[in-house]
Amino acid sequence: MRTALSGLTTRGRCLLAAGFAAGVCAAVLNERDLLRVAAFVIALPLLAAWLATRARVGLHAARYLAPSRVPVGAASEVKLDLRSTGRLPTGGLMLEDTVPYALGARPRFLVERLPRNTPTTLRYPLKPVMRGVQQVGPLMARITDPFGLAEFDRELAGRSRLVVVPRVVRLAGLPGGSGMGAGDDGSVRLRAGQGEDDAVVRPFRQGDDLRKVHWRSTARRDELMVRVEERPWRGGTTVLLDHRLHAHRGSGPTASLEWAISFVASICLHLHHFGHQVRLVSEDGRVLAGGAADGGHSDHVVLDSLAALQASHRRELSGGTDPGAGQEVIAVLGGVSPASVDELVRYRPRGTRSLAVLLDVNAWAGGTDTPAPDPEDARRMLAGAGWGVAVARPSASMQQVWQELCASAGNRGPSVRSEVG
Repeated sequence: MRTALSGLTTRGRCLLAAGFAAGVCAAVLNERDLLRVAAFVIALPLLAAWLATRARVGLHAARYLAPSRVPVGAASEVKLDLRSTGRLPTGGLMLEDTVPYALGARPRFLVERLPRNTPTTLRYPLKPVMRGVQQVGPLMARITDPFGLAEFDRELAGRSRLVVVPRVVRLAGLPGGSGMGAGDDGSVRLRAGQGEDDAVVRPFRQGDDLRKVHWRSTARRDELMVRVEERPWRGGTTVLLDHRLHAHRGSGPTASLEWAISFVASICLHLHHFGHQVRLVSEDGRVLAGGAADGGHSDHVVLDSLAALQASHRRELSGGTDPGAGQEVIAVLGGVSPASVDELVRYRPRGTRSLAVLLDVNAWAGGTDTPAPDPEDARRMLAGAGWGVAVARPSASMQQVWQELCASAGNRGPSVRSEVG
């Protein structure tokens, strides 16, 4: 009874109080007719509360998402199946499903009558605007009687998981001269034969160790030539994502970080399409996805890891090792300082292909954002270290940025040559 009385609305409580007052007056005045009215007024809200309580106990619901994994901007449909197992039909049922703001407004349904043991299906769409692992629910029901004297809230269904993966743009082309898509390792084979005179050499660049000068090739070509150290054969490409909060500007779906994540997802799926193994790492060297363990589900693994990725609070790039681990590298970077560029190239061998996309994050910045370093300074430093570089701005499409990167890969300078004898 206490539970039933707790569900009385203001109208029901006022009516109950009026009934008790009428009963007291009937006893004082010895009016039997007034006593009958008082008994009816008292019984009405109690009966309404009891009926609402019985209806609440017999309610059941289930939620289904189709599909439960969608890209940003795509639609997903939610289906709610309601059923009443009580002895009496349920009426005056208000339903509200809890939906995060990134998925849209909270849907509400008013069910005037829910027949016993007859399923009722409700549907509503979701169109996510932000990536992430979202929780839909719980589904709350507010049950009232026809007179509005009692109401009860009940959770009918728990939470359902909706994975919103980054938007993927279809790219065309591959960086020239790499092993991408050819089943090759993507790096230079460093021995042309078995003799000691066989060597892979290239022209001397500023900063090269003079101890690596190959004097026989230097005498033959009349220019300084250096020997490229043999490195172990490692197949695949490493895609590095700089997701530091300090390195990006903007907020919401139009932030530079969201653009970078979408571009990285597009690159990974594009390379997977050509049969290339892709290893996705963060700016601190942490592996986010990739490797032989992914098998045929590498696309889903990459997209799911990017869907749940949160911004890092690091101030600078600080891997401390070669981010590619001997593989080719495609780095997608936000605003990088000279110290971050130096940290990136310090452990990166010159003889291994390295590409970078620099986001001009100031173009994504809002009015209150502090300016980020000029990407042209980082471009010059990376190009001087032998990297192929492209600069991305929101005015350019991802395909245009990818084409610029592919072109820079083909124009990194003299190719490595194999000298025999």
